[in-house]
Amino acid sequence: MGGVRQVISDAERAVDALLEEAHLAAPYQIAALVARHAAMLGADDALIYLADLQQRVLVPFLDHRAHGVGLNVEPLSVDATLPGRVFQHIEVLTQDAADGRIRVWLPLLDGVERLGVLGVTVDAAAAGELGSGRAGVRLRRFATLTAELIMTKTMYGDTIVRLRRQAGMGLAAEMQWSLLPPLTFACQDVTIAAALEPAYEVAGDSVDYAVDAGRTRVAVLDGMGHGLRSAQLATLAVAAYRNARRADRSLTDTTALIHDALVDAFGGTAFATAVLAELDTDTGLLSWVNAGHPAPLLLRRGRLVRSLHSHPTLPLGLVINGRPPTTVTVGREQLQPDDRVLLYTDGVTEARSPTGAFFGDQALIDLLRRNLAAGLPAQETMRRIVHALLDHQQGQLADDATLLLLEWRNTNTDVLVP
Repeated sequence: MGGVRQVISDAERAVDALLEEAHLAAPYQIAALVARHAAMLGADDALIYLADLQQRVLVPFLDHRAHGVGLNVEPLSVDATLPGRVFQHIEVLTQDAADGRIRVWLPLLDGVERLGVLGVTVDAAAAGELGSGRAGVRLRRFATLTAELIMTKTMYGDTIVRLRRQAGMGLAAEMQWSLLPPLTFACQDVTIAAALEPAYEVAGDSVDYAVDAGRTRVAVLDGMGHGLRSAQLATLAVAAYRNARRADRSLTDTTALIHDALVDAFGGTAFATAVLAELDTDTGLLSWVNAGHPAPLLLRRGRLVRSLHSHPTLPLGLVINGRPPTTVTVGREQLQPDDRVLLYTDGVTEARSPTGAFFGDQALIDLLRRNLAAGLPAQETMRRIVHALLDHQQGQLADDATLLLLEWRNTNTDVLVP
């Protein structure tokens, strides 16, 4: 028993030491810090791989003083490698390493937001404990801590941000990415997964959300035009949305506030389409305002139930004959447990192939059904849809394309849904 207590104590000390040193670590030091303390757990050659913005490759995060001697430090394909499968399916996988040892790959998660993977090498004897055994528990805890450190330290420098970019980013896209919330979130009540493309040139599209007690609010916006002006328009629209939302304004008042802000700034010469939605997470009642945007899609058990049409509101910021504020109409739909609602911009369904064929609603619905039926995480479903969209246009989108998937999970068993 004494030996077991010593092993557990060593593992606890390794984690405690990592936490202690991390307080005074800069972002560029995280890779070396993780490798050093993983070795205290008997996990050698620890190497972090982070997903690029388009989630096509896993990019090695190397110690700034070394270059991973003896390790494969090339970017790894998400779609064609074992670590890529770990990223896609959020599972722990192993492969043989040199000298009879085992290479273990673990997902790096901030909540359910996938950051990348962590690779470590352990003795073959530990392989049998990677499920619910002691070695597996230690490594998963260590990976969780590593992910939290990456998220915490990202905003203090450009090392991690730069690492995840595989192409130059336009100024408009820089503005938009700086404004975005994490693109994946889940709790007992809801799951949210979003995606935006083209990642390095996105300008007018944006998403936002807030999950609070009894209520989840989401928005998808599409600013008129392209380039910097479009990004400025979307940035102001999101700021106005957050200002109204945090003041606990109604959907009608929030819509009016965004409209007024855009008119004040652009004089009625620029506008944004939008869907602003609010879900009562206790009852499943969904309310929304559609301001000149494609209608959201309601999916149940992987199949399309209907488009959620409501009396349309004019695009926000657009002034026609004085535009009376009473034109805002709120749509309502009672959801059932595990229903999903997809919000998207017209750049998704109106994307054209080189031959002129639209991507279309049906292709979008089919992709959703197939991937969700396969049991894939919502964030992986979004990734695959975006890549199918890029493939449809041979990698060159003519317009921004944005999606947000909202799932109501209904953990309140006291509520009876008709």
